[in-house]
Amino acid sequence: MADPTAKDWPTVIVVMGVAGSGKTTVGQRLAKRLAATFEEGDAYHSPQNVEKMRAGTPLTDADRGPWLNTLAAHIERWSSDNRRTVLACSALKERYRTQLLGSRRAVALVYLKGSEDLIRRRLEGRRGHYMPVALLASQFAALEEPKSAIVVDIGPDPKAIVEEICDRLAKCRVGT
Repeated sequence: MADPTAKDWPTVIVVMGVAGSGKTTVGQRLAKRLAATFEEGDAYHSPQNVEKMRAGTPLTDADRGPWLNTLAAHIERWSSDNRRTVLACSALKERYRTQLLGSRRAVALVYLKGSEDLIRRRLEGRRGHYMPVALLASQFAALEEPKSAIVVDIGPDPKAIVEEICDRLAKCRVGT
Protein backbone atom coordinates (compact mmCIF):
# COMPACT_ATOMS: atom_id res chain seq x y z
CA MET A 1 0.00 0.00 0.00
CA ALA A 2 1.08 3.58 -0.64
CA ASP A 3 2.33 5.66 2.25
CA PRO A 4 -0.74 7.16 4.02
CA THR A 5 1.44 9.87 5.55
CA ALA A 6 2.47 11.14 2.10
CA LYS A 7 1.89 14.84 1.41
CA ASP A 8 -0.40 14.12 -1.55
CA TRP A 9 -3.03 12.37 0.58
CA PRO A 10 -6.04 14.44 1.73
CA THR A 11 -5.32 16.67 4.70
CA VAL A 12 -8.81 16.34 6.21
CA ILE A 13 -10.95 13.22 6.03
CA VAL A 14 -14.59 13.59 7.07
CA VAL A 15 -16.09 10.27 8.21
CA MET A 16 -19.86 10.55 7.91
CA GLY A 17 -22.96 8.46 8.52
CA VAL A 18 -25.95 8.10 10.78
CA ALA A 19 -25.62 7.68 14.54
CA GLY A 20 -24.27 4.24 15.36
CA SER A 21 -22.56 3.69 12.00
CA GLY A 22 -19.12 3.66 13.63
CA LYS A 23 -17.86 7.16 12.85
CA THR A 24 -16.00 7.51 16.13
CA THR A 25 -14.58 3.99 16.29
CA VAL A 26 -13.48 3.97 12.65
CA GLY A 27 -12.42 7.61 12.75
CA GLN A 28 -10.16 7.12 15.76
CA ARG A 29 -8.53 4.06 14.21
CA LEU A 30 -8.16 5.79 10.85
CA ALA A 31 -6.53 8.79 12.52
CA LYS A 32 -4.06 6.52 14.27
CA ARG A 33 -3.29 4.70 11.01
CA LEU A 34 -2.71 8.03 9.22
CA ALA A 35 -0.76 9.67 12.06
CA ALA A 36 -3.54 12.26 12.13
CA THR A 37 -5.50 14.09 14.79
CA PHE A 38 -9.00 12.78 15.49
CA GLU A 39 -11.83 15.27 16.04
CA GLU A 40 -15.30 14.28 17.23
CA GLY A 41 -17.89 16.47 15.48
CA ASP A 42 -20.39 15.88 18.29
CA ALA A 43 -18.05 17.69 20.67
CA TYR A 44 -18.78 20.92 18.77
CA HIS A 45 -22.57 20.78 19.34
CA SER A 46 -24.02 23.41 21.62
CA PRO A 47 -25.31 22.26 25.02
CA GLN A 48 -28.81 23.10 23.76
CA ASN A 49 -28.41 20.72 20.79
CA VAL A 50 -27.14 17.94 23.04
CA GLU A 51 -30.07 18.38 25.41
CA LYS A 52 -32.52 18.31 22.50
CA MET A 53 -31.06 15.05 21.21
CA ARG A 54 -30.89 13.55 24.71
CA ALA A 55 -34.61 14.32 25.05
CA GLY A 56 -35.30 12.50 21.79
CA THR A 57 -35.97 15.59 19.68
CA PRO A 58 -34.35 15.64 16.23
CA LEU A 59 -32.28 18.71 15.41
CA THR A 60 -33.58 21.14 12.81
CA ASP A 61 -31.49 22.75 10.09
CA ALA A 62 -31.56 25.93 12.20
CA ASP A 63 -30.15 23.97 15.16
CA ARG A 64 -27.37 22.56 12.98
CA GLY A 65 -26.43 25.86 11.29
CA PRO A 66 -24.01 27.24 13.91
CA TRP A 67 -22.52 23.75 14.44
CA LEU A 68 -21.85 23.34 10.72
CA ASN A 69 -20.36 26.85 10.51
CA THR A 70 -17.98 26.01 13.34
CA LEU A 71 -16.93 22.71 11.76
CA ALA A 72 -16.44 24.34 8.35
CA ALA A 73 -14.18 26.96 9.92
CA HIS A 74 -12.13 24.25 11.62
CA ILE A 75 -11.85 22.25 8.38
CA GLU A 76 -10.61 25.40 6.62
CA ARG A 77 -8.03 26.01 9.35
CA TRP A 78 -6.85 22.37 9.44
CA SER A 79 -6.51 22.42 5.65
CA SER A 80 -4.69 25.76 5.62
CA ASP A 81 -2.34 24.63 8.40
CA ASN A 82 -1.80 21.31 6.60
CA ARG A 83 -2.87 19.54 9.80
CA ARG A 84 -3.89 16.00 8.91
CA THR A 85 -7.23 15.49 10.65
CA VAL A 86 -9.98 12.88 10.69
CA LEU A 87 -13.35 14.39 11.60
CA ALA A 88 -16.32 12.24 12.62
CA CYS A 89 -19.46 14.11 11.59
CA SER A 90 -22.92 12.92 10.59
CA ALA A 91 -23.12 15.28 7.56
CA LEU A 92 -26.42 13.67 6.59
CA LYS A 93 -27.58 16.11 3.92
CA GLU A 94 -25.89 17.20 0.71
CA ARG A 95 -26.10 20.88 1.66
CA TYR A 96 -24.35 20.12 4.97
CA ARG A 97 -21.53 18.40 3.11
CA THR A 98 -21.29 21.27 0.64
CA GLN A 99 -20.99 23.69 3.55
CA LEU A 100 -18.36 21.53 5.27
CA LEU A 101 -16.24 20.52 2.30
CA GLY A 102 -16.77 23.39 -0.11
CA SER A 103 -14.39 23.10 -3.02
CA ARG A 104 -11.39 22.20 -0.89
CA ARG A 105 -9.30 19.68 -2.81
CA ALA A 106 -7.45 18.49 0.29
CA VAL A 107 -10.64 17.15 1.95
CA ALA A 108 -12.03 13.64 1.42
CA LEU A 109 -15.41 12.28 2.41
CA VAL A 110 -15.91 8.72 3.71
CA TYR A 111 -19.47 7.44 4.09
CA LEU A 112 -19.99 4.56 6.52
CA LYS A 113 -23.03 2.76 5.14
CA GLY A 114 -25.11 0.14 6.89
CA SER A 115 -28.66 -1.12 7.24
CA GLU A 116 -31.05 0.45 9.71
CA ASP A 117 -31.48 -2.92 11.41
CA LEU A 118 -27.73 -3.39 12.01
CA ILE A 119 -27.31 0.16 13.27
CA ARG A 120 -30.35 -0.13 15.55
CA ARG A 121 -28.81 -3.22 17.18
CA ARG A 122 -25.56 -1.31 17.69
CA LEU A 123 -27.34 1.65 19.25
CA GLU A 124 -29.33 -0.61 21.57
CA GLY A 125 -26.05 -2.00 22.91
CA ARG A 126 -24.36 1.38 23.29
CA ARG A 127 -24.08 2.98 26.73
CA GLY A 128 -23.12 6.46 27.84
CA HIS A 129 -24.08 8.32 24.64
CA TYR A 130 -26.78 10.98 24.49
CA MET A 131 -28.18 9.85 21.13
CA PRO A 132 -31.21 7.62 21.82
CA VAL A 133 -32.27 4.76 19.55
CA ALA A 134 -35.56 6.63 19.06
CA LEU A 135 -33.80 9.18 16.83
CA LEU A 136 -32.41 6.60 14.40
CA ALA A 137 -35.46 6.74 12.12
CA SER A 138 -35.10 10.53 11.86
CA GLN A 139 -31.43 10.10 10.97
CA PHE A 140 -32.27 7.74 8.10
CA ALA A 141 -35.13 10.04 7.01
CA ALA A 142 -32.70 12.97 6.81
CA LEU A 143 -29.90 10.99 5.15
CA GLU A 144 -29.13 11.94 1.58
CA GLU A 145 -26.53 9.43 0.49
CA PRO A 146 -23.51 11.20 -1.00
CA LYS A 147 -22.88 10.98 -4.72
CA SER A 148 -19.20 11.71 -4.37
CA ALA A 149 -17.61 9.86 -1.46
CA ILE A 150 -15.69 6.77 -0.50
CA VAL A 151 -18.56 4.46 0.47
CA VAL A 152 -17.65 1.69 2.90
CA ASP A 153 -19.89 -1.07 4.25
CA ILE A 154 -19.92 -1.16 8.06
CA GLY A 155 -20.39 -4.93 8.28
CA PRO A 156 -16.70 -5.92 8.57
CA ASP A 157 -14.65 -5.27 11.69
CA PRO A 158 -13.21 -1.76 12.17
CA LYS A 159 -9.66 -2.83 11.27
CA ALA A 160 -10.81 -4.10 7.86
CA ILE A 161 -12.88 -0.95 7.32
CA VAL A 162 -9.86 1.25 8.03
CA GLU A 163 -7.69 -0.74 5.61
CA GLU A 164 -10.35 -0.43 2.91
CA ILE A 165 -10.55 3.33 3.48
CA CYS A 166 -6.76 3.65 3.22
CA ASP A 167 -6.72 1.60 0.02
CA ARG A 168 -9.42 3.82 -1.47
CA LEU A 169 -7.78 7.06 -0.26
CA ALA A 170 -4.60 6.03 -2.07
CA LYS A 171 -6.58 6.24 -5.31
CA CYS A 172 -7.92 9.79 -4.69
CA ARG A 173 -4.74 11.61 -3.84
CA VAL A 174 -4.68 15.37 -3.86
CA GLY A 175 -3.28 16.75 -7.07
CA THR A 176 -3.81 13.58 -9.14
